Amino acid sequence: MKLSTPQELMQILVPHQSIFIHGGAATPLKLIELMMKEADRLHDMEILHLHTEGDAPYARHKAFRVSNLFVGKNMRAHMDYDTIDYIPCFLSEIPLLFRNGIKKIDVALIQVSPPDEHGHVSLGVSVDCAKAAAETAKIVIAEINPRMPRVHGDGFLHIDDIDYAIEVEREVYSPARRKLNSTELLIGKHASELIEDGATLQLGIGAIPDAVCTHLLQHKDLGIHTEMWSDGAFDLIKAGVVTNRHKKFHQGKTTSCFMIGSPEMYSYINDNMSVLNLEASYTNFPMNIIRNPKVTAVNSATEIDLTGQVCADSIGHKIISGVGGQMDFMRAAGLSERGKPILALSSTTKTGASRIQVRLKEGAGVVTTRAHVHYVVTEFGAVNLYGRTLGERAKLLISIAHPNHREALEREWHEQRKQIRI
Repeated sequence: MKLSTPQELMQILVPHQSIFIHGGAATPLKLIELMMKEADRLHDMEILHLHTEGDAPYARHKAFRVSNLFVGKNMRAHMDYDTIDYIPCFLSEIPLLFRNGIKKIDVALIQVSPPDEHGHVSLGVSVDCAKAAAETAKIVIAEINPRMPRVHGDGFLHIDDIDYAIEVEREVYSPARRKLNSTELLIGKHASELIEDGATLQLGIGAIPDAVCTHLLQHKDLGIHTEMWSDGAFDLIKAGVVTNRHKKFHQGKTTSCFMIGSPEMYSYINDNMSVLNLEASYTNFPMNIIRNPKVTAVNSATEIDLTGQVCADSIGHKIISGVGGQMDFMRAAGLSERGKPILALSSTTKTGASRIQVRLKEGAGVVTTRAHVHYVVTEFGAVNLYGRTLGERAKLLISIAHPNHREALEREWHEQRKQIRI
């Protein structure tokens, strides 16, 4: 591998290629900028990625079509299901799309740490499907960033496996943490009361996972095996609540496939043997997840119907995220010894509409089936649907809906039952 000039680098791009872009906090912004300078001479280019950071300028250029593997905030407004579309797939299976040749990659654009004395660079904060993309791509182009943490696990590549590279130096993306509101804190409290000492947690990023974590500071000996983690989980590590002592699979290690957090968190994970970033096909493989005891998976949703069907990737027809790892972990938590799948959501949307509905919106996708749902938590409490009939489920879910909607939900549920009997 030799360092390249931007001019040399972008001549590699030719029409009709498929391009993988490293996602999350590892989004290679400089390489995207250079790619866009060549966009006018390109056409029929397919871009593949999980959610990325930055404004994704390629989504607005006619040369590119985007096949999202997870729809991030920067792509939602561009979704037209033609040039900007979505591939439904469990996160655990996305690496297999590349390794099995279902989605072939011509060029992989990645961001890595500088090489160590043995010539190995690290994919850093985002291994997920990036390792599979880099290993199957015909050409690998890397940004080498000294600010990228060197994270142990699966994310190492040798410089001989990188065809072209440029050096950049910038802070790794770090989102601002916002103050949690009273509703989020109540949801976090109810969910935390279901979590036992010694549990192995799956937590993501966002207000509800952070709210759960704020109520776990008095817990003991928690473990983390998750698809991703952020500063909420980092607070538990700093407080000594997370020890990973009782994990049977990667005991003593915090395991994930990507992370997004603060500079302090990135400093902590750098060259830290107690933190592993592994490929999503491994972290999210249910048979690996259930090897740990008391797996407790905390996930969220856009809405749930009264039978327990969960929509988590869309609002009606509009895709806003993806299947991700929700089903991987909800299923595995249900099979784990003393495990608990938890679905946590606010009872209403920002406009006051109920998230608990008699039926899902037209076009809504079922990410987690009614058979996989156990605990459901809102700010009004927690209920367990497992082993309950449809009628019992409806009553339980109505009991944790917003009081303003309970009477209407009960009335509509009974009307629907009457229609079925006719």
